[in-house]
Amino acid sequence: MNRTHDASSIPTSTQERIFSAAEKLNYQPNMMAKSLRKQRSYTIGVIVPEIGEGYSSTVLNGIENSLVREGYFFFVVSHMHREELLREYPRLLMARAVEGIIAVDTRWSESFRIPVVTISSHQNVSGVANIVLNHRRAATLALGHLFDLGHRQIAIIKGQSFSSDTITRWEAILDTAEGLSLQINQKLVMQLESDSFTSEPGYIAAQALLRAGIQFTAIFAFNDISAIGAIRAIREAGLRVPEDISVVGFDDIPSAAFQNPPLTTIRQPLQTMGTLAVEHLLQRVKNESAVSKSDIITVEPELVIRNSTAARPI
Repeated sequence: MNRTHDASSIPTSTQERIFSAAEKLNYQPNMMAKSLRKQRSYTIGVIVPEIGEGYSSTVLNGIENSLVREGYFFFVVSHMHREELLREYPRLLMARAVEGIIAVDTRWSESFRIPVVTISSHQNVSGVANIVLNHRRAATLALGHLFDLGHRQIAIIKGQSFSSDTITRWEAILDTAEGLSLQINQKLVMQLESDSFTSEPGYIAAQALLRAGIQFTAIFAFNDISAIGAIRAIREAGLRVPEDISVVGFDDIPSAAFQNPPLTTIRQPLQTMGTLAVEHLLQRVKNESAVSKSDIITVEPELVIRNSTAARPI
């Protein structure tokens, strides 16, 4: 006797009773049963440098929302820029049967048997898709804004050497400055040194700029977190933002608009970048032939003008 049935063979009255009971009991489909039935894990691995206020957490929010909406579970691991963890985590995630990996702000140099999508890796790796910001456009927006306000002595706070965006953004700044005939004084260039993900590295960098004794009227900081630290250093030196020194950040993290003064910044569409990463990864998960492609998906920045920038002081 054939005991196999599909839903259409169940009487309508019985279906209605099942749905009614499921609603009362708040029934949710069993993910384990679904995974066993289809021989899939419906699990994604996400690798980030750290989880705190700023770039990674905002991107992660976009990833999380998209994966939950698509019915996927995910693991998040933080490597804190430790080489041994960068080597170990992809293999640990694959041992847990993840179907793909998303790496955020992490230099990626290796291909794996599962799909990988990186965000801001800037590495050309076979089979790895990369979502990147148009840094040339970002530099043009930031420096162009300060240039139009009359600033010519502009200090730059570069990112830490381990950040995957540091070199690309610095090259974009140099190219843009040349196009504006804007001289970048190397003595007004400071690099974030600490591996702290707080505002302290920006605070220390701005202190060093102020101690150098070279006049400048604006700072373009690597990110909003460092810009917030720079503003504190400027105020402690008895100067005002923006009346004496204008400050431009980068990222447009949620708290940027609520600083005192609200921070002018270059907005990266961080949540959108997380969403795009999920979309491209799941396309590859569902289409194994796409895993060999090394796509580059470029997103555009936006200048958000608030109260931390003003015309160059006379």
